[in-house]
Amino acid sequence: MTATVTADKVVSARRAPVSRGYRFELVKLVSQWRIRLLVLACWTAPALFVAGVSRQSTLPSDTLFGRWMHATGWAGPLVMLGFAGTWALPLLTSVVAGDVFAVEDRLGTWRHLLVAVRSPRRIFVAKALASLTVILLLVAGLAVSSAVGGLVSVGNQPLVGLDGHLLAPGDAALRVLLAWVAALAPTLALAAIGLLGSVALGRSPMGLLLPPLVALAMSVAQMLPLPVAVRLALPGYAFIAWNGLFTSPAQLGPLLIGVAVGLAWAVLATVLAYLLFLRRDFTNLAYDGSGRRALTVGALPLAGLTALTVGVVAVATPSMGSGIEQDKVQRSVATAFAHLYRMQTQELHRPAVTEAQLRASAACTKSDGQSAQEGAGNDWRCVVTWHLPGVPVPGTAIYQLDITSDGRFVADGDGPKEVNGYFLLRTSTGDAPNPLWQFDGNVELLTPH
Repeated sequence: MTATVTADKVVSARRAPVSRGYRFELVKLVSQWRIRLLVLACWTAPALFVAGVSRQSTLPSDTLFGRWMHATGWAGPLVMLGFAGTWALPLLTSVVAGDVFAVEDRLGTWRHLLVAVRSPRRIFVAKALASLTVILLLVAGLAVSSAVGGLVSVGNQPLVGLDGHLLAPGDAALRVLLAWVAALAPTLALAAIGLLGSVALGRSPMGLLLPPLVALAMSVAQMLPLPVAVRLALPGYAFIAWNGLFTSPAQLGPLLIGVAVGLAWAVLATVLAYLLFLRRDFTNLAYDGSGRRALTVGALPLAGLTALTVGVVAVATPSMGSGIEQDKVQRSVATAFAHLYRMQTQELHRPAVTEAQLRASAACTKSDGQSAQEGAGNDWRCVVTWHLPGVPVPGTAIYQLDITSDGRFVADGDGPKEVNGYFLLRTSTGDAPNPLWQFDGNVELLTPH
């Protein structure tokens, strides 16, 4: 009798493609009530906020471009960007990316997910891409909603730049768009830090808090008297470096460095999260983070990247000081004053004058000359001098300056009253805002003396 042996066919289960895993993870994220609320808020709340503030008699003049929210709809998205970079975006990345892996630990669903996908690598890629998609949707909502709110409530008017020159509506729209695009680099860095914390810390709530804590630490560091090279090496610098887009010519050096650093942090933190994820033990139901490995594989490489960036920036640029020097302050104040004086001349219906005819100059001192004439502070005082055609005596005006460590300053007029001592101008058509009463400016930190 002949026995026939039939070999069993070994059927290997196929791994789920990344596209299917991506759609699955995206549906999981969007189905969460808190994500839906965030999407709704990001696409509606900024428009309501900008429209409401633009109709108020009191404007947030302490916020960059806040004093121009009555004049143009393009100031609203920039005010929103300043708020988003400090508060909203760190919190949004925390809720989305900081919980995308930890939620599986809390629910104990890793084994089910591995059986369905059969590839930890594809799980990581799908979760990372789904988080990125939701974050981009939220950022787009903040930008579009705030722009729509400003344009509907105020209109498509020119925007006053940080050196006092007028930006045409089309130019202003392009620069606003570029500012929001530049802010994506530090946003991606915070999202990658959220992924790293979610992978490394497991169920611990610290993974969820890591992006806002890092953002808070970077904000505090920007307030300290640190060298420019250290500031530029922080991944959140692009949240404030977009200011340079609103000068002529644009101050692109700090912005490009800030974007590059933010993207480098995003790539490195994502790679570290990927390596930690592949090395974890999915069979241990009591797994609660990588412990010491989170420090050695996570924090130390990022600290090394910061040190490397500081060294590269210090060698490539003159950036070991504060970057705020007397000559730069005087040049920035004089340039902004000349542009805004022409605007005031138009409002008062006086004969037109050019910057070349004005020959505006500024003499600025810090602490009445009793200390080093450089660095941030609210003790700068400037005397601006200008000339008018046919007038033998030059005009003078006094300003008190408050300069922050990132180079932004607010010039507060201190007389004479008919030039900058009052916030309204009496014109033939009624009262109008005085552009020389208070104005914002920017000192480029990386330029030489």
